Amino acid sequence: MNHQPVDATTATSFLPMVSVVVPIYNGEADLPELINCLLSQTYPKDRVEYLLVDNNSSDRTLTILKTSAENCPITIRPFSENQIQSSYSARNTGIRAATGEIIVFTDADCRPQPQWLHALIPPFVNQEVVIVAGEILALPGTTLLEQHAERQETLSQKHTLNHSFRPYGQTANLAIRRIALEKAGLFRPYLTSGGDADICWRILAENIGRLEFAPNAIVRHRHRATLKELQSQWRRYGRSNRYLHELHGVDLMRDITLKECGYRLARWLVKEIPRDMKKALAQPKAGIAGKVTLVDLLNTPIGLFTARARTAGQRNAKLPENAKIIDRL
Repeated sequence: MNHQPVDATTATSFLPMVSVVVPIYNGEADLPELINCLLSQTYPKDRVEYLLVDNNSSDRTLTILKTSAENCPITIRPFSENQIQSSYSARNTGIRAATGEIIVFTDADCRPQPQWLHALIPPFVNQEVVIVAGEILALPGTTLLEQHAERQETLSQKHTLNHSFRPYGQTANLAIRRIALEKAGLFRPYLTSGGDADICWRILAENIGRLEFAPNAIVRHRHRATLKELQSQWRRYGRSNRYLHELHGVDLMRDITLKECGYRLARWLVKEIPRDMKKALAQPKAGIAGKVTLVDLLNTPIGLFTARARTAGQRNAKLPENAKIIDRL
């Protein structure tokens, strides 16, 4: 994985046709902001199409998509994927209908910034580059858990791009050259988690080309605001690791036992909190009031909570047999 600056003159003249694919499930509340973000893109409007794929929503998602397509100054193409309830199957539906040589992925609850595509596409001027990952930053959060996730940069691509097995980009902000998908195949339609790593790893394993990071291609994403949402997120991360273990042989993550949790919580109470309080008192101007400092104080128990959720997800997951199927163009 590399990040190599692209010559400004070359980047300006390099404007391939781009297809942006967004899977949507019950996204009625997110669509207005998402479409506003797409409208604000600085990439030439005649060089990009937006394929928004409803995945059997029970709300007004499909109706809104069709209305938006009729009245929008950008090219919005609405589609439906009602056979398989999976974001990866919905993405495959979009890929099959796409006309661009570069296929870009994001999600309905993401907020691509205006320069997103303009920064994400230039690395493809190098024919050796077949995957480009942009950065994922947090939307402003008000809850303690949102601020903790922002502090930890939970969704940042820096974690996935430094994966011990192989680098990969998350589909919240990812672009893949169409020819790579033709050679390596599409997403596994029945997989429910880990499909972004799987498709990147299959492409890289076949030596089709390399992955590039575009740090200025920014998508903002909302962090989980409640314990229930946070637990669900980290259980999904655990399931993903189990699936990737079975598909690619990656190492399973170490279990965090209740005994270890108890020890670390005791250490937190006896050592970490007094230490942090002492530091705060030594710097009166910084203080210890407010949510930011509270995030620091609660870092250990929140981290243990997410680790336990990840452990449970990994332990209880089993890869379905049909999740091994790879769709093809």
